[in-house]
Amino acid sequence: MKTAKLAVSGMHCEGCAQIIQSVLERCDGVKTCAVSYRDHRAQVLFDPAQVDENRLQQVIEKAGYGVITHAHAPGPHQ
Repeated sequence: MKTAKLAVSGMHCEGCAQIIQSVLERCDGVKTCAVSYRDHRAQVLFDPAQVDENRLQQVIEKAGYGVITHAHAPGPHQ
């Protein structure tokens, strides 16, 4: 098992977090997930033999939201 912590953009309310959680939970290989509107984050426990982080990102984007990659996330010195 592996855990992905994803920064999610485009959430406007708790309902958005529930939508993202629902689509992730339906993804093969995802065991559990928790999505926080307040923190704009998704934490996903998944089986890397069945799904990878790129696929998780695609699932979120297909639902109409964005994933902020580490390359685009502001660091502590920016």
